[in-house]
Amino acid sequence: MEIIKVENLTKDYGENRGIFNVSFSVKKGEVFGFVGTNGSGKTTTIRHIMGFLKPQSGNCFVLGMDSWKNSCEIKKYVEYVPGEIAFPDLKNGTEFLKNQAELLNLKDMSYANYLIEKLQLDTSANLKRMSKGMKQKTAVVAALMANKEILILDEPTTGLDPLMRLTFLELIKEEKEKGKTILMSSQMFDELESTCDRVALIMDGQIVDIADMNKIKNINYKIYKIEFIEKNDYLNFKKLGFKIIRDQVKYNQVTIKIFDKDINNLFESIKNSKIKFISEIKYNLEKHFKDVLAKRIKGGINV
Repeated sequence: MEIIKVENLTKDYGENRGIFNVSFSVKKGEVFGFVGTNGSGKTTTIRHIMGFLKPQSGNCFVLGMDSWKNSCEIKKYVEYVPGEIAFPDLKNGTEFLKNQAELLNLKDMSYANYLIEKLQLDTSANLKRMSKGMKQKTAVVAALMANKEILILDEPTTGLDPLMRLTFLELIKEEKEKGKTILMSSQMFDELESTCDRVALIMDGQIVDIADMNKIKNINYKIYKIEFIEKNDYLNFKKLGFKIIRDQVKYNQVTIKIFDKDINNLFESIKNSKIKFISEIKYNLEKHFKDVLAKRIKGGINV
């Protein structure tokens, strides 16, 4: 079941700014990542999904409802953390969260208190004087405590220190286990890699690729960098037929791509060679997208 659906969404601000024919969907219970640099179109897309912006062309749907036409109804089912946080003129975090609870008709604050403790949030702090990280944590608590079925998070870890970022990612995994549907944008590959089922790369307002994290994590080949001490060992290795993707003659060094079924053959072939080092180059989300972009450039496609 598609919970969020974006179809050929376009918002052209001129001078190649905006989003152009953006299409993707998010399935029920899926964590869908959205990665790109500042200005790539992440926030513009999310604001359309939330019904804050009217498309020039194309459509956005949440639970089958048009985001623009049914914006108020959609918000009954969506928890949202914006990229830019602006609080109302209230005294402190406690007052703000109490106000939010009243708006949501939320009587049981036990989950909110759990989030406050987990994120080490001092709710007595003055809203206007909070650091970026404190504001971010307050916004996360306000969103998640509602316990709605859909989360839309626009760069939610901005301003969080590394340890607190890990704590937040743990919360996202907990939300996923509850069956929540989550759309989360970021500029950081590692946090999307650890939480997402699929990740879309957006550049210059266009979707370049949508990566399946299960395929990336279970890819059937490895990449090894091997450096030989002896020149003869290096030269003899190159005659064995392994796929060399980089050859650095100066250092007696090769980088090879090898399928998992052939790894034993690799180590058998070098067991009598003098090796300075052998290291595996991990294939991850960042490497995947770099490969995608390299192929597009090689094929003459603008990125």
